[in-house]
Amino acid sequence: MSLSFLLQVNLDNAPETGVEKVPIWKIISDASATWFGMFIMILLALMLGYAIFVFVERFLALRKASKEDEHLLSKVKEYIIDGKIDAAKDYCSRSQSPSARMIEKGLSRLGRPIETISASIENTGKLEILRLEQRLSFLATAAGAAPMIGFLGTVIGMIMVFIDLQASTELSISTIAPGIMTSMVTTVAGLVVGIIAYIGYNFLIAQIGKVVYQMENDALEFIDLLHQPGK
Repeated sequence: MSLSFLLQVNLDNAPETGVEKVPIWKIISDASATWFGMFIMILLALMLGYAIFVFVERFLALRKASKEDEHLLSKVKEYIIDGKIDAAKDYCSRSQSPSARMIEKGLSRLGRPIETISASIENTGKLEILRLEQRLSFLATAAGAAPMIGFLGTVIGMIMVFIDLQASTELSISTIAPGIMTSMVTTVAGLVVGIIAYIGYNFLIAQIGKVVYQMENDALEFIDLLHQPGK
């Protein structure tokens, strides 16, 4: 007997599994059928929306801050050599970079001891870093809190399963499905929000590090410029 017969498959006569494909929105809707599941899902949705807003807003702000004026220090040096301090301040004020604001503060302290100038630049730099880190604390909080909130939904969902089983006279899928659905979906939602917030936070911290490095480099070059003879 030829073995080819054993390899023949009639897909038309294949038994159906009876499994219905459920869209993701239906799964979320079923998980939110209970009041607590709805509360958890709304809370996680709000956290996700605000986390995305913070990431986009901070990303655009850091992108703008990282666009350093290549001629900033050279122009400031020319103005200082020519004795045009006000022109140097005006040039820095027109720039939107953190380095320009630090140098502008240093220029406003010219004539004072170099230690005073360095301290004013350092303090301005700290304020600029705080400005760059605005709202990043929420991403760090969401990265840790969202999975915990999802796990809370898991625990509450399992409690609901046992309560429903205790009140029911028979064991059926329809009895335990709502609680289990709430448990699983809230866990997944919490992990998704936490992962997005965690990745976004670390990415923005890395970008801030690059801007801070540039600020420190510009501040040192400006102080070295003031130490040069004749300045």
